[in-house]
Amino acid sequence: MAEPLFRLYLITDRNQTGGRPLTDVVKEALDGGVKAVQLREKDLAIRELLRLAEEMRKITKEAEAMLFINGKVDAAMAVEADGIHLGQTDLPVDVVRRIVGNRFMIGVSTHNLNEAKEAEAGGADFITFGPVYETPLKLKYGKPVGIETLKKAKSGVTIPVYAIGGINSGNIKQILGTGADGVALISAVMGAKEPKKAVEALLEYTPSP
Repeated sequence: MAEPLFRLYLITDRNQTGGRPLTDVVKEALDGGVKAVQLREKDLAIRELLRLAEEMRKITKEAEAMLFINGKVDAAMAVEADGIHLGQTDLPVDVVRRIVGNRFMIGVSTHNLNEAKEAEAGGADFITFGPVYETPLKLKYGKPVGIETLKKAKSGVTIPVYAIGGINSGNIKQILGTGADGVALISAVMGAKEPKKAVEALLEYTPSP
């Protein structure tokens, strides 16, 4: 089984920051101990996204954290990110692997066991799996998959599995009890009044890799 490189995978959403600059919120989260950030701002024009990616690359490097870019291989290459994260409507993981070789880590969003296995077979380094719990952000992906399905996904692949969807300090212990390698978080950090403290509280439940 592959060992995870991080336990908390922070996914950005500038619409949840309460008007605060996204970079400020991410900086606070990095100060709290986040070691992997996925820049996921799908509605931004590519030039705007690239400017933001450059800022994110700077602050993640300073914090010795990894940066993943959602969906945009060109932007990831331009800012020398650590990886790219693919959704089910992006280029297939095996195609991206042929493009980037071993230059990047590749994460893939999955919602069922078949997608999880396909991601692994295509050359993904890790997957996110969910939504485990109900969350407004993930309603378009269908009903929550639940704990038992998460367990099946974890036992069905050998690459790291990060649970996503409605995870917070109140249920993270249950999630990690399934054997999941870590958690992917959006609102629990992006929407927190004090992102640094929110991350620190979550990390109390997550042993270091």
